[in-house]
Amino acid sequence: MAKTDVTFDSAGIPLAGHLYLSDAPTARPRPAIVVGHPGSGVKEQAAGLYAQRLAERGFVTLAFDAAYQGESGGEPRGMEDPAHRVEDLKAAVSFLTTRSDVDTDRIGALGICASGGYVLAATASDHRIKAVGTVSAVDVARQFRLGADGAQDPAVFRSMLDAAAHARTAAARGEEPPVLTLFPETAGQARALGGEHGAEGFEYYRTPRAQHARSASFFTWSSIDRMAAFDAFTAVPLIGGRPLLMIAGTRAVTAWMSIEAFQLATGPKEMYWVDGAGHVDLYDKKQYVELAVDRLDGFFTAGLGPVGQRGAGMCRS
Repeated sequence: MAKTDVTFDSAGIPLAGHLYLSDAPTARPRPAIVVGHPGSGVKEQAAGLYAQRLAERGFVTLAFDAAYQGESGGEPRGMEDPAHRVEDLKAAVSFLTTRSDVDTDRIGALGICASGGYVLAATASDHRIKAVGTVSAVDVARQFRLGADGAQDPAVFRSMLDAAAHARTAAARGEEPPVLTLFPETAGQARALGGEHGAEGFEYYRTPRAQHARSASFFTWSSIDRMAAFDAFTAVPLIGGRPLLMIAGTRAVTAWMSIEAFQLATGPKEMYWVDGAGHVDLYDKKQYVELAVDRLDGFFTAGLGPVGQRGAGMCRS
């Protein structure tokens, strides 16, 4: 398995990625999959794990850091811009189309957590993506507006918009704007603030389990007002006849968002439940990742065609 550092442009911002390619010989260009990381994640975490595992099945895969985050460029650091996150995925597809080892008629996309929402919007508006899969998908804007469980008091997000407005005013006056800290200091605090979902996130991002120095510990407050009017699911019907697979854990508090997006899809679609898994369990826990990767392998093989097969006749929209 070869992992290569690559860079490519996304609306003027250089993105850093890892390209995974099996060393098994093939006479023809391969099908390829773009893999987007969770909100606050980086390519070395869940996205890289799924990219590597799918590359082992013969796909060319690309995991990358979003603009303003990880090793990618963009200022201010820590900005989560939904529109640009969608653009990043399209830029990754564009990069793959320039490679001779990729069959440009057989490119798919996979989004994990926040990228599970972004990848739906990207696929809806980019017909180069022939099949789309998600793992623990959320619309990050819904999550901030409504809470991970959909039951958040609306006053919480209104107060966040107040803070975002204050930060923009501070920046306009030449002051250092405050930032939104994503994780508290302890697991107990995380559980008190976010329940089981908050505790799961803390355990993944803030302990040796998956902690990474470049993983985002904060968002700019301007990220919040960018999310306010964003909706990752509005354009799902535009995916049309291209196949969709959504994977979620039966214990995931966020699963209602996958269900909501799934219900909007009009073409061939499958909801695949991983029994016993929570939202974050699907990021890296072997017993759950194995099930997800097996299903993704079958899905993308059916939707893009087996390794070594030409793209003619594959699903198109």
